Amino acid sequence: MPGLNYGDDQNEVYTPYRRVLVTGATGLLGRAVYKEFKNNDWDALGSGYNRARPCFLKCNLLDEDAVRGVIQGFQPHVIVHCAAERRPDVVERHTEAAINLNVHACASLAKEAGGIFLIYISTDYVFDGRNPPYGENDAPNPLNLYGKSKLEGEREILRHCPGAAVLRVPILFGEVEKVEESAVTVLWDRVQEGAESCTIDHCQQRFPTYTNDVAHVCRNMAERALQDPSLRGIFHYSAKEQMTKYEMACAIADAFNLPSSHLIPMTEQPAGAGAQRPQNAQLECSRLELLGMSVEPTPFKTAIRDSLWPFQHDKRWRQTVFH
Repeated sequence: MPGLNYGDDQNEVYTPYRRVLVTGATGLLGRAVYKEFKNNDWDALGSGYNRARPCFLKCNLLDEDAVRGVIQGFQPHVIVHCAAERRPDVVERHTEAAINLNVHACASLAKEAGGIFLIYISTDYVFDGRNPPYGENDAPNPLNLYGKSKLEGEREILRHCPGAAVLRVPILFGEVEKVEESAVTVLWDRVQEGAESCTIDHCQQRFPTYTNDVAHVCRNMAERALQDPSLRGIFHYSAKEQMTKYEMACAIADAFNLPSSHLIPMTEQPAGAGAQRPQNAQLECSRLELLGMSVEPTPFKTAIRDSLWPFQHDKRWRQTVFH
């Protein structure tokens, strides 16, 4: 069997024969994807750039020679492309850099992928949010530059690598290194403010989804594709709990037994509130479910406790609870 060595040495170590390259492995989703594969008998190589650290390879995805060298050297069976500029307001301010990463890097990676199964992580923001839920065959109509750049990234991936899979997901949260990493966990600071009232959006409907669940779906897809090369095209995955950011903040407070009376629902969008977001871009996810590759979403309160647990000893949290 590939990956197994037979001999007299009783101390030989099993080396997984399935190899996966995870781009953006230093990011919120990339860390979860890398961990999921690594913990399930895959030889995983994670790449990053600005935040690359000893256990991850530093690779500039805009350098075609560097990308080619990594792929030819590691020879992965699967690539999961998580690297992206995912902050809509940042894309609006730094458009050229965002387009380079979200579009041009996709084209370079897809060209080099050849026959390798490639999973590209995209977003529900490719839809305008006016007529949910959205299936894989519904026409995209992004409202902001972030959504447009991710849609162009999809097209580049599928144009240069027709055997690739696009996985669209909604707003994500997970085990963060700092709460600002996710638009969900950043609400932790507002929950902790306690004595000071603060307004939080109660207009736009979201489906906050746990990164560990998305990572599991990616592994399911990768393992299926190694058995069935016909697996390709666009897929949707999303949690099922519909919440505004105000409702997320209240749920976070409840998960940690903190007060929420200071949280004020804001039912109208203020002028100049940054990049336009879709009102409700709910994803219809039956394709993954029918193929048996979906994952039952982790309940929000369970996942948010796991995600924010390391921050519960924050000074402000202790003051709120014990004083």
